[in-house]
Amino acid sequence: MTATVPALDGQEAARDVLGFIGASPSPFHACATAAARLEQAGFTGVDETGPWPADGRHYVVRAGSLVAWQAPPGLAPAAPFTIVGAHTDSPNLRVRPRPDLSRAGVRQLGVEVYGGVLLNSWLDRDLGLSGRVALRSASGIEARLVLADRPLLRVPQLAIHLDREITSDGLRLNPQVHLVPLWGLGATDEGGFRRFLAAELDVEPADVLGWEVMAHDVAPGTLVGPANELLSSPRLDNLCSCWAAITALVATASVSAGSVAAGSVRVVALFDHEEVGSHSTSGAGGPLLATVLERIALARGAERDDWHRSRAGSVCVSADGAHATHPNYAERHDPAHQIAFGGGPVVKHNASQRYATGALGAARFVAACERAGVPVQHYSHRNDLPCGSTIGPITAARLGIDTVDVGAPQLAMHSARELMGAADPGLLARALTEFYADHGH
Repeated sequence: MTATVPALDGQEAARDVLGFIGASPSPFHACATAAARLEQAGFTGVDETGPWPADGRHYVVRAGSLVAWQAPPGLAPAAPFTIVGAHTDSPNLRVRPRPDLSRAGVRQLGVEVYGGVLLNSWLDRDLGLSGRVALRSASGIEARLVLADRPLLRVPQLAIHLDREITSDGLRLNPQVHLVPLWGLGATDEGGFRRFLAAELDVEPADVLGWEVMAHDVAPGTLVGPANELLSSPRLDNLCSCWAAITALVATASVSAGSVAAGSVRVVALFDHEEVGSHSTSGAGGPLLATVLERIALARGAERDDWHRSRAGSVCVSADGAHATHPNYAERHDPAHQIAFGGGPVVKHNASQRYATGALGAARFVAACERAGVPVQHYSHRNDLPCGSTIGPITAARLGIDTVDVGAPQLAMHSARELMGAADPGLLARALTEFYADHGH
């Protein structure tokens, strides 16, 4: 039986995505937003240092990553996993450890470029700050989220009168020199940023011991066009996929066990640090997912052979942004693999394994789309351009789990603000819901 995504199609889904993204300016906030939605659906948080539940609906958060699962009661120790993976981070500008700067009578904030940023897209935007802060407390050290969702920073572009060559040579930016945001007037205020964080969190500056804070565009996401057919927002790559994964898991959790894949554990894995290679304690290249899956199996009494059998029967969908064909640069795309807004989720193929898709994984996903009544598209990169990658190949290599790379089509990937079709988030969520519902029968 097909599980459905209730009341989330078309523009209604798009507006829900915008709400999810707006509440999630940093990976840490994305995990908090996802956790709140999971708790509304009956999931409970688990402490990694505590005992592991044998079944039920649960989630665990490690820094900017979250793994959630639903294990029906009575599962066999070697029951497989049905996994949807995505990532919570996006390219941006992150505040340095010693950020307080001043030049020409203007106070500035030192930042470091994170990930493959389209540098020009961060110019002339009002930027806020978000992330997490390490604080001294009576019980030791604690982490708290900080969100200053108001205009605080701006990186002004050089006037054309001082850069006449820009029209002939294009914009050239040195990230060390030209991307330092302005945020006030005066001389260098040593300790000013620490005091700012302390004021935001209502603590003493001496108790602010460290931070992972980043800039974000404060202009909210919106629907675009005379008929609202487009969706413009920061961080579509990859919070759209995070939203779709959580929406699909909640949709299948709300359906009776007899109507879904009661023979598998349904899992969402949202990873941080994909944009910088995934090699961290909370990234897809680290042990987080393998540890969580193994503990789920062990809690059901699995032995070592059961654990290996479980992985052998499992499947993973790596959901990330896909390249729509840019109408102004159509020559940058393979002519036989044109991708359209509103054309449905994209199965991403790459013979060099930059995407993990194989024939069987692709077939499973295409079949799920057919059952859900969702159109599907196929993407292949030009031979003469380097291809990006995802968490898919990393998950496949680390766990030996059959993996397929998919995504919703978008434009302006890695810009401070990206674009997609308003119908595409709902189509991806419907496809993932059906994928969950089928595997394990």
